[in-house]
Amino acid sequence: MQWLEIAVSIPPEDVEAVCNFFVEFDTGGVAVDDPAFISAYMDLPPDAVVPGALTAPEMPVVRAYLPVDGRLEERLARLRQTLTALWPVAARGLKTRLLDEQDWANAWRAYYKPVPVGRSLVVKPSWEEYRVDPGRHVIELDPGMAFGCGTHPTTVMCLELLEETVASGETVIDVGTGSGILAVAAALLGAGRVTAVDNDPVAVAAARENIIRNGVQGIVTAKQGDLLAGEWEPAGLVAANIVADVIIRLAPAAAMLLKPGGLFIVSGIIRDREAQVRWALAAAGLSVSRERRGGEWVALAAGRV
Repeated sequence: MQWLEIAVSIPPEDVEAVCNFFVEFDTGGVAVDDPAFISAYMDLPPDAVVPGALTAPEMPVVRAYLPVDGRLEERLARLRQTLTALWPVAARGLKTRLLDEQDWANAWRAYYKPVPVGRSLVVKPSWEEYRVDPGRHVIELDPGMAFGCGTHPTTVMCLELLEETVASGETVIDVGTGSGILAVAAALLGAGRVTAVDNDPVAVAAARENIIRNGVQGIVTAKQGDLLAGEWEPAGLVAANIVADVIIRLAPAAAMLLKPGGLFIVSGIIRDREAQVRWALAAAGLSVSRERRGGEWVALAAGRV
C-alpha cells in the first residue's frame, strides 16, 4: 500500500490548530518538524543524534498522510479547500509525495537516537545499543503508531518536571499516555502506582508493550479510558502532555483527583495559549509552581491551592 504525504509550513502559533485539523480530517498520522526541537539537539553530545541528519526548517512543518485509494482525489480536494479557507498561505505552499507503506511506517527510525533528558533519564529506542551511564534511568521505547518518542520539547519538559516532582511511592495518572513514556518514567523515578490512560486502543497497546519492555508492569497499568468519565483513585500527580484545549477541559477533573499537595503537570501548550491554560488551572483551584519553556512550547506544574 502507498500513502500520500502532505506537508505544510506553518507559523508556530498555528501548529496546534493545523495538527487538530489533520487529526479531525482522519489522516493516517500527523508529524511535526519543529525547528525549536531540532535546535535543542545542538547542545547534546555528538552521539545523541545522527550527525548531520537533522536540519531545522525556517518554520514548523506539519505532515499528514492519506492512503492512496479510490477516495484519495476527493479527500485531497476537500483538504485543500478547507486548508485554503483557514490557512491560505500554508495551502499555497502545500507539498505532496508518495511513500510506500514501509517508508511511511519506519523511515523516521533513522533519526531516532538515544537522548539524555534532565539529570537522570535517557530515552532510548529499543533497537539502539546504549552504554548506560551510572545514575541514569534508561527508558526504552518503541512508539510504534503511538505519539510519544520522547524527543519533542513538550515531552522533554514533562520528563524534566516529573524528575523534579515524583515522590517515592506516589500514585500517578498519565492522561493521553501515547507510547507510555511518562508513565514508564514515573515508575523508574520511584512512583508506587501509575495508571497510563488513553482513549486510543492503538496507544494503549503500544504503552503496554513499552511497560513490559522496561520491566515496570508491576507498577504501571495501561488502560483505555477518559479522565472525564468513570471513577479514578486519588493521585499525588496527574500528567497530561496533550494540547491546550484538552488541558483546559481536564483541569477541573484533575484538580478533583489530586490529593492535598498534589500536582497537575501539563505540556503541549503553545505560547499563545499559555494565558488561557493558566486561567483554566486557576479557575480549577490550581496554582502554577513550576514551568519549563522550549521554543514556542510551555510546560507547567500546578498544585492544589
